[in-house]
Amino acid sequence: MANPSYEVLELEPSKALLTELGALCARAFFDDPFFLALSGQAMLRQRGLGLFFRSHVKAARRRCVFTGIRDEAGTLVGICVWQRPGSYPLGVLGQVAESLGALRALFPRPASIPRGLRYTLAMEKAHVEAEHWYLVLLAADPMVWRRGVGEAMLRPGLDRADAEGLPCYLETQKSDNLAYYRRFGFELEQDLEPVKGSPHLFTMLRPAR
Repeated sequence: MANPSYEVLELEPSKALLTELGALCARAFFDDPFFLALSGQAMLRQRGLGLFFRSHVKAARRRCVFTGIRDEAGTLVGICVWQRPGSYPLGVLGQVAESLGALRALFPRPASIPRGLRYTLAMEKAHVEAEHWYLVLLAADPMVWRRGVGEAMLRPGLDRADAEGLPCYLETQKSDNLAYYRRFGFELEQDLEPVKGSPHLFTMLRPAR
């Protein structure tokens, strides 16, 4: 069960929050198999992670609901971003901004750019067409893993989708996450391999309850 001491806060997608979000994701995804495959150099990967997630979320921020958890010192230790129904895909300007951000993140590793673009195209092609809530991001600081932070942040969004009678959708490149999300009613939709020999891309769907 989620730790009842965690207060899930609604957050405004300000410039300061996006900076915090980038730093948090650089910690949360540092050892993720997908990002390891893109860059084995720790310093470049950390820089790229911050840039990628900040630009990725910034492009869609006005279409999203942000919630998060802060520790006693006020540090952001968890972030959850849901994109509203009917707002995917982004408009042309949003897609351009998102692509430029991804290219900037991958620029120090030119060989990773084609691989990253293949994953992006695979995600777009596989995206569910029915109206839904899209889980863009769920991240927690490694210092608070396995303490109920993820569940505490997920629950309000799942309850909202259920109240509206809408499904929820997500993608993940980490196979260990499949069992985690199944706890909340998500089921595997597609198992894709956009780049041969690299981590798979999994899409998951949760019907309304």
